[in-house]
Amino acid sequence: MHEAPYDFEAGAILLLDKPLTWTSFDLVKKTKFALKIKKIGHAGTLDPLATGLLIMCTGKFTKRIEEIQAQEKEYTGTFVLGHTTPSFDLETEIDSTSPTDHLTEEMLREAAASFLGEIDQTPPIYSAVKVNGERAYNIARRGGEAEIKSKCITIKAFDLTAIEGNQVSFRVVCSKGTYIRSLARDFGVKLGCGAYLSKLVRTRIGDYRLEDAMSLDQLQELREKQLGPA
Repeated sequence: MHEAPYDFEAGAILLLDKPLTWTSFDLVKKTKFALKIKKIGHAGTLDPLATGLLIMCTGKFTKRIEEIQAQEKEYTGTFVLGHTTPSFDLETEIDSTSPTDHLTEEMLREAAASFLGEIDQTPPIYSAVKVNGERAYNIARRGGEAEIKSKCITIKAFDLTAIEGNQVSFRVVCSKGTYIRSLARDFGVKLGCGAYLSKLVRTRIGDYRLEDAMSLDQLQELREKQLGPA
């Protein structure tokens, strides 16, 4: 936890650990209320079912949001092989099942290596991408369909850190705009068995690291220590 003084109103860069099920906007609202400040924004959205590093910029540092969110990201997490979901994660129910007994560790590692470098990736329909001015997830949640354009992203590292049955733990370093849920889908397609993302933690954005982040409660304690009770 950081002990250095912050001028929250004038401007600060705050590293927070987003809890599971909270949206990024939930954490922005709660942080704004906890700090009693007017101007705040976040650099890089995390899905509700993801946890980890979310960077908040207040005051004059909101001007640095684009610069920060353009930096490379690092994630750890788990894919489940042999099943798919419409959202490519646990937000929706499993909609297909395929065998995985034939897969070897060598096959998994070769598949992972095939994603390194620049690749075209199509974001999930359950995402904040706009289609004709509307968020894709709103279209998806009412049962609609939308054509989402692919974009070029860069996968700098895709390491499989543990393989236990059909559960594959990973570490990914990637460029801005990468959807790890889409990587789960594409990894499953590559293996011919399907896959979805069951866990995701953002551990780094550029030189900012999760181990230096605070919980919202810790941030509130720090504010009270500096400024007294709100």
